[in-house]
Order: sequence, then C-alpha cells, then structure tokens
Amino acid sequence: MAQPSGIHARRAALRLLDAVLRRGDTMDLAFAAATKDVRKFEDRALARAIASEVLRWLVDLDAQIDSATKTVLPSDAKARMVLRMMLAQWLRLDTPPHAIIATCLPLLAGGPRRLAHGVFSTLTKQEAALPAAPTLPETVAERWGERAPAIAGGLAVPPPLDLTLKDPEQTEIWKAKLAADSLMPGHLRLARGENVEKLPGFSDGAWWVQDLAASLPAHLLGAGEGRHVLDLCAAPGGKTLQLAAQGWKVTALDVSKRRLALLKENLGRTGLKASVVRADALEWEPKHQFDAILLDAPCTATGTARRHPDVLHRIGQRQIEEMAQLQSALISRAAEWLKPGGTLVYATCSLEREEGEDQALPGSLRLLPIDAGNLPADLAPSEDGTLRTDPGMLAETGGLDGFFISTSQKAD
Repeated sequence: MAQPSGIHARRAALRLLDAVLRRGDTMDLAFAAATKDVRKFEDRALARAIASEVLRWLVDLDAQIDSATKTVLPSDAKARMVLRMMLAQWLRLDTPPHAIIATCLPLLAGGPRRLAHGVFSTLTKQEAALPAAPTLPETVAERWGERAPAIAGGLAVPPPLDLTLKDPEQTEIWKAKLAADSLMPGHLRLARGENVEKLPGFSDGAWWVQDLAASLPAHLLGAGEGRHVLDLCAAPGGKTLQLAAQGWKVTALDVSKRRLALLKENLGRTGLKASVVRADALEWEPKHQFDAILLDAPCTATGTARRHPDVLHRIGQRQIEEMAQLQSALISRAAEWLKPGGTLVYATCSLEREEGEDQALPGSLRLLPIDAGNLPADLAPSEDGTLRTDPGMLAETGGLDGFFISTSQKAD
C-alpha cells in the first residue's frame, strides 16, 4: 500500500525529536541523518519546522495532551512524541486535521494509534489553544530570571532572515532589491522562509546570512585599516567576512574541519581574503601578536533559542559550567596574544551569566565601555559598559538573538 504523501517529512521530524530529547543531540547535527530519505527541499524544511515547533512549545503541548487522557504517557513515549507533532502542526503550522491524521498515525503502526487518534480528536473538538508565548521549562525560567517572560515572548515565532552586506554603503540599494527592512547600515531583514541561495546577491557574494546580534561584535571593532586581527573560533565565518570587509588583515582560527570548509566556501563566494588556520586555540601559538582579537567563544548557545529551540531542553548547569571554564581559558590565551594597547572583543551567544557577565578579565586587560552610537536604535550598553541582548528585545521589529559582548584593552 502506498504511503500518504508527506509521511517521510513526519518520520524525519520524529527522528529529529528523538535525537534531541532522548540523546541530547543538537538539531543541526541530527538533521542530515534524520532527513536522509527525504528528497525535496520543501519536505526537509517541513520536518525541521515540525520538530522546531514541538520543541518551542513542548511544555504547553504536553499540558494539552495530559488534559485529554487519563493514560499516563511517559515523556519519551512514541505516542506522546507523535501527539506533540500532531498538535504542533494543527496549532502552529495550520495543517488541516485530516492531513495530520493521515500522515502521523502511520508512524504508530503496531502501537497505540487509537489512543493518539482519540486524544487528538478530543482536543480539536475542544478547540484547544496555546498561550500567546511558550511556557519555558522550569529550570530555564529560573536561570533567566526577571527577563524570562519577555524572552519567552520573543521565542513565540521563528525569527526573520537577517543578512549582512559586504558593503554597508549599499544598504539602501539592497533594501530596494530584496524588499527588505534594515535596523542599521550593512544590515537587512527579510521575512523567514526564503530559499537563501536563490535570492539576488547570493551567488555574487554581496551578503551573507547573519543574525543582527551576531554581527555586532565585529562591527564594534570598526575599520581595520590594514591592521592584524585574530578571529578566534571563527567558523562558519560570518565575523571573518565582516572583519575582512572592514579592512582588517584577518587570521581565522578554528578547530572544526567541517565548519572551516564552510568558512572557505564563504570567502570564495564573497571574494574576501583571510588566512585560515585549523588548530586548537588552547594549544596553538601565533607567530606574532595582534592589534585586535575577536573571541566569539564556544558556548551553550541558549541565546539562539528562536531558531534552535532544542537548547531549551538540552542545556543544563553541567554544560554551562563546562563552557564557562573553556571560555575563561580562551580569554586568558587571547590576552597573551594582544599587542600592548590592543583590543579584545569577547562574545557569546548565550543567555547565561556564567558565560557572560561573570567572566573575569585577566589583570592585563581593562574593560572599555561600548559606545551606544555603534549600536542599533533601542539597544544600549549595561551600566558597566558591556552589552546584553536577548530575544525579548526589539520585538516590534522582529527581535534578535541573545548575546553578551564586552570590549577590553591591553595595558601599554
């Protein structure tokens, strides 16, 4: 018997959710294996969308499921997982219930299909609804404190598509070409769902995909004027491209062969130049000191929850503490490689204090206050001169990822 159209996408979504919630994998790493038998771009995108919406609204979907059955379904039960997918498609992706039943119940072949069908039918008849913003897992809400409600509001929908222009002076030209908005020179914002490689300017290397918050650390370093900068932990390369476009002589270092391949691909597409080095930053020794270092450190990436809602369920205190130790070691290494008077920009796409505000600078560095004039409107540095962004900010214009950014200077 032929399988219903679309079932491959649903099966891939189920694999993705299993990888995240049972094995603790990232969605990005699990995606290729989960979608290996899904040929169409649209179906792969659908699989990711279903899994993402389940992870974004997991607490609320589970509350709906539990309200409609007396049967206690374990959190990792396949029936619960499929029901989460069914509800996410109905409540978030506007898929008709009959199509959901036809493509999701076959995933429970040999299992409790009647139970899943009954729970889903009950909730559709009751016209079940989700809250305006996702309910955060309890431990996550505790970590994010008083900002948690605003951040949750910023996670309610997937983010728009942000682009960084190679030439900021062409911002108005590209705004018109792509029918885009812009929140600062060199930045464009488009509606989500675009096939990036088919957009004007992609093949010509006029721009690259980069969240607005992710573009700020390199932006704060300003014009390079031929000076030497180290982009530490550089791949996949957005900041390397920015620095090269700003006139810096860039050394881009990363340990990941796969991610460095993406960096080199982006350099080739844009025609920008950088010296690419594959090495472990904790073991590598440079041949000379640098005028500036951009350390976008490995982190838990909880600030990217808008596009990577798996972080809401994979990251706990152990991972935070491990990353904080690594970041501290990298800051110390970077301080050694700066010329006297040189600048270190430290950044993480994390919402955790341990990875941002609580990171101490070595005695050779002093904090420099970030100039609000270098930031998009409605963003301002904290009292200590550092910058903290989160997905609850700039909500009226599409939001941005969560980042912590500090700038410091080495003593002469």
